Amino acid sequence: MSTDKKTETDDDAAPKGKNKTMLIIGMAVLAVAGAAYFFLFSGGDAEAAAPQHGGYTALEPIAVNLAGGGYLKIGITLDYTAAAAGGGHGGGGVDGAKAYDAIISTFSQANPADVTGARDALKAALEQKIIEKYTEDGVPMVMGIYYTEYVTQ
Repeated sequence: MSTDKKTETDDDAAPKGKNKTMLIIGMAVLAVAGAAYFFLFSGGDAEAAAPQHGGYTALEPIAVNLAGGGYLKIGITLDYTAAAAGGGHGGGGVDGAKAYDAIISTFSQANPADVTGARDALKAALEQKIIEKYTEDGVPMVMGIYYTEYVTQ
């Protein structure tokens, strides 16, 4: 038998390997294109899912004793969602009990220096706590807060 003669299996192996590589590359390109399509065109639903404004609830200012001495007199207004407003059909809104609890727990642990120096950070922490307290079944009832009074002594 001669060694100069190539077998048919050697000739057939090369095209099969190329086809397999091309198939894998094609599948990878399709996967990347599908992921790009998902990320580019699914963003419209996120905007539609954003909570809609429903109204405001102004809370009476309260005085909170600070951890390092002194006190803070703070008043806030809750910006509630349309879901809390009864779907926009009047009535509704939110009461302030949970918000007062969040105010006391947030600021009673703060030092006077924190209250004056880290006002925005404390507001962000308070806002996050209030939104969590007013979220029912994954639906937020409060979407933000505003300071209406902020006096330290």
